[in-house]
Formats: sequence, structure tokens, C-alpha cells
Amino acid sequence: MPLITNATALLADIAVETDRTDAVQSFVKQETVLVTITTADGLVGTGYAYTIGTGGSSVLALLREHLLPLLTGKDARNVEGLWQSLFAHTRATTTGAITSLALAAVDTALWDLRCRRAGEPLWRLAGGHRQEIPVYDTEGGWLHLGTEDLVKSALAAKDAGFSGVKIKVGKPHVAEDAERLRAVRAAVGPGLHIMTDANQSQSLSSAVQLAAALEPYGPYWLEEPLPADDLSGHARLARSTRIPIAVGESLYSPMQFRSYLETGGASIVQVDVARIGGITPWLKVAHLAETFNVRVCPHFLMELHVSLVAAVPNGAFVEYIPQLRAVTRTEMVLRDGHAVAPDEPGIGIDWDLDAIDDRRVA
Repeated sequence: MPLITNATALLADIAVETDRTDAVQSFVKQETVLVTITTADGLVGTGYAYTIGTGGSSVLALLREHLLPLLTGKDARNVEGLWQSLFAHTRATTTGAITSLALAAVDTALWDLRCRRAGEPLWRLAGGHRQEIPVYDTEGGWLHLGTEDLVKSALAAKDAGFSGVKIKVGKPHVAEDAERLRAVRAAVGPGLHIMTDANQSQSLSSAVQLAAALEPYGPYWLEEPLPADDLSGHARLARSTRIPIAVGESLYSPMQFRSYLETGGASIVQVDVARIGGITPWLKVAHLAETFNVRVCPHFLMELHVSLVAAVPNGAFVEYIPQLRAVTRTEMVLRDGHAVAPDEPGIGIDWDLDAIDDRRVA
């Protein structure tokens, strides 16, 4: 029987694999909330969500005290129904990060169960568009790195067959951001995409200046130039520059994405499966973006997003930031600069439970 007999959650801290800085913060650690769901017929599904330094214990408390007890006795196959019932139960705290992260941990576990029950990998069961996805590198573009290191990393990514690299922007002077981008473009030539990311650090006026300074070097997009809730500002900025505007990692409901798409504030959608509330709403956002002829390039979580980007026809890139190698037995497969979605049944992550237990937060 597919009835849920047990649902548990834990919190594990995973150290960052390298220093990661942007214009507003540093990646301190990955607080990883894992949910395990067991059904009466013995199947087990595992899902997860994350923060980059704070709030993980709050997500864990919401799960343990309010959400997981509601799952016992429910049919694990009813993924949409379970998502909606949990959302309704937490309506007083939505829409927001803590609730979305908690829902995502449950939803990805349910999708893991769904795929295992069907004997299919996530990329195929969620749509099955293609199995290999272009990759761009972010690890070589952090804000604290000097120009020489940026150039070296970009050339290495190009040699590895990656389609692009991301350069963080938001230095005290616009000229410094422009010079860093100019140096990378001069080194890699016109054939490599260069994404730029301001991490919500700009005002509208400074973002207009920044975009004008970067535009001669052909950035593929300018990501999160303004605070994520400044919808009108993003729309106005998009009308003032030829650089596509990318948003989405800090949006927490499909309706927020609808507003961005309707107003022209987003040319690239970067929906994050953990922050949007799971695979179920992630797919809704991806299909919504498809109706606007907008491509999806999700934020972070490459080990999970590779399968989702592969599932949908408007999936464009996977962002290369490896972060789960300390707690998994396998890594995302790269082939000629492309990420390959796993073929094993489930969401495609082979967790090392002993390693997770070593990092468990009491």
C-alpha cells in the first residue's frame, strides 16, 4: 500500500566547498533540512531544502510540529493534493521562505517516492524533454576574487566545454565591475556566455548605470540587480537596457513569477526548487515561463535541478556550484561541458546517510 506510515526530518550542516562571496553576503554553510517518508509497502523517499547560514532550525520546527504529523495515513501518490493541504495548513505563514522551504523538503521526498514507485528517473517522469543540459560555472566568479583569478577560471571553464561563466558584480565603483568583465571577455572571446549577478545590491538608478557600463562586453544576463520585491523597478530597468534581466531565486510563489512575466521584469526565470516550495510548484513556474517564451535557468542545487531542467522544453542551463559531495555517494555527471540527468529511479541523489549523520545538528 502507498499509505504513509512514517515521516521524519533532520537538520545537517554542510560546510561550503570554497569561499563564496557576493555583493551583500557570504555563503556561511548549507543548513540542509532532509525529510524521509516511508510507505506501508516499504518504499522510502528522501527530499531536502536548504539555507545558506540561518533559519534551518525554524524550517525543521515547522516540519516536525505542524506538517509531518499530517502525512501519516495519507496516500503518497497524491502529490498535488498533499502539497495543497499542507499549504492550506500553513496559510497564516505564507507566502514566505520558511514555509516554502518546509514544503519543498516534503514535496521532493514525495516526488522521490513517485519516481521510485514508477521505476523512472525524475527528468523523464517530470517531462522527459532531453537528458543533457548546458552548464555555466559560478565557482570561479565570486566577488572577492581578483581579476587574474576570474580570467583563469573562465578560461578553464571554456576549456572544459562549459557554455558560460558567472561574474559577481557590485563592487564599490561601477568602473571596477566593468573592468573585471572587460578582462574576462577579452580573454575568452565572443563565444562564451558571461552571466553577471548583482545579488539585489543596487538601487534603480545605480542599476541603470551598472547595466550601461557592462553592456559593451555582452553579458548574457544581469541577475537580481534590485531587491526581489521591487517588481516595478525591474520592469523599468528591463526597458532601459539591452541586457536581459534574470530573477527568481528569491521569489517564493508562482504568482510572483506571473507578475514579473506579465510586466516584462524578467527575461530569464531562475526559479529555485527549494525556495518555491518543491518540484510541484517549480514545474508550474517553468510551464508558465514557457507560455511567455522565457527560458528557465534555475539557481543553485545543480544535483536536483539538472533533472528538472532536462524535463522541460524551455530549460536552458544548470548552474555549476557543487555542494553535496560531502554527503552523497555519487556526483552530477558532466560530459563535454553538459550535465547529464541521472537515469536511476528517484530524484537522482544518492545520499550518504552516515556522512549526513556525522553532520547532524542536535
